[in-house]
Amino acid sequence: MTTGFARLPDASAFRLSDLRVPACLIEGGDLPADRNGLARVDLAIAGGRIAAIEPARATTGAEPALSLDGGIVLPRLVDAHVHLDKGHIWPRSPNPDGTFPGALNTVGADREANWSAQDVRARMDFSLRTAFAHGTAAMRTHLDSLGKQIGISWPVYAELRAEWAGRIALQATPLFGADAALDPAHMQAVIAAVKAHGDKLLGCVTYMIPELDRALDILFLAAIENGFDLDFHVDETNDPAARSLEHIADAALRHRFEGKILCGHCCSLALQAPEDGARIIAKVREAGIAVVSLPLCNMYLQDRQQGRTPRWRGVTALHELKAAGVPVMIASDNTRDPFYAYGDLDLVEVLREGTRILQLDHSGPDWANAVARTPAQAMGIEAGVITVGGPADLVLTRARDWTELFSRPQADRTVLISGRAIDRTLPDYRELDHLMGRAS
Repeated sequence: MTTGFARLPDASAFRLSDLRVPACLIEGGDLPADRNGLARVDLAIAGGRIAAIEPARATTGAEPALSLDGGIVLPRLVDAHVHLDKGHIWPRSPNPDGTFPGALNTVGADREANWSAQDVRARMDFSLRTAFAHGTAAMRTHLDSLGKQIGISWPVYAELRAEWAGRIALQATPLFGADAALDPAHMQAVIAAVKAHGDKLLGCVTYMIPELDRALDILFLAAIENGFDLDFHVDETNDPAARSLEHIADAALRHRFEGKILCGHCCSLALQAPEDGARIIAKVREAGIAVVSLPLCNMYLQDRQQGRTPRWRGVTALHELKAAGVPVMIASDNTRDPFYAYGDLDLVEVLREGTRILQLDHSGPDWANAVARTPAQAMGIEAGVITVGGPADLVLTRARDWTELFSRPQADRTVLISGRAIDRTLPDYRELDHLMGRAS
């Protein structure tokens, strides 16, 4: 068992003193911040909740205290785009060439051959235990929803959501190609699964098929009829002719859609001519769409050609979207599967690497929102902030500024839930060997 570096007082009421918190993640406070956007504060904790947020050393108090000596503290973080059903299949189904088509074909074959309820449950639970140990509070997963898999994965997901309640808040949204939306029987099966087991979310993968607008109309009308929000995979390509993001925005405006819309990837937006990019971004803002970039996965997949150095990073125009007022965030995406061979559902890693890939440094002090407040708002949940009266769900580190935080993996971090340190022992990959066709 490991609980990280911090040794908390053995008391129901105690103080965490002399810590730094991103000011953008403090709810309802107006505390001064340094040039890195970090406010130096004390947190009073009582009964598992935050009783007070005060300037550091403003009061001593009679309760036991632990000084963090200026270490950065975050709320538990929010992962708005993952694929728990695909996770950890790489050992039995590696991507043959590291390309997007290679990933798509390999996952399809593995799903058909191996995705029983037992297989999906074991891998999803492994991933949840991993994310929990790293300090994740909430996740939205996409579930492959085609044919027989609809009846397999959705009941398993609903069981796990109930089992993990109080530890990780889960949401799920269906994933299938836009062309499948044109099949009434398929749509009927997906909507029935969402109603029975889901979270009032609908969506698909969009790409430039001739019937795209008709498929989007079907999805938007189904969402309106059933009170669903929408979540799309969008333009995961380096082809600037891929503009399904604009079609989604047009559909949202056409239907006067009032629900939430989250669009992931949007890679080709970064390769548009300036006037086209500006037009699309303006529509996205008008339609109330939020965008999540997946920097680790997209840098792995995009612009990969054998024997050629990639020419771009694969990510969307996140700075331009944010400057236009579009809510933006980053997330983990795939984990040890053909779409991304690596990853551990660690949002501290995602923020660290996303900062480098997207050059989030030198562009404002509030990018911590991208793995906390903003995805929580997109998911419609209360999480990702530190607030008086809220739960003492925190990630404690010894790093005193962003360069210290991002220079090391913070493997010794301490994660609190309701003011108590959790066991941060990560599950062993050997647990999944029996599913990979090999002995541990």
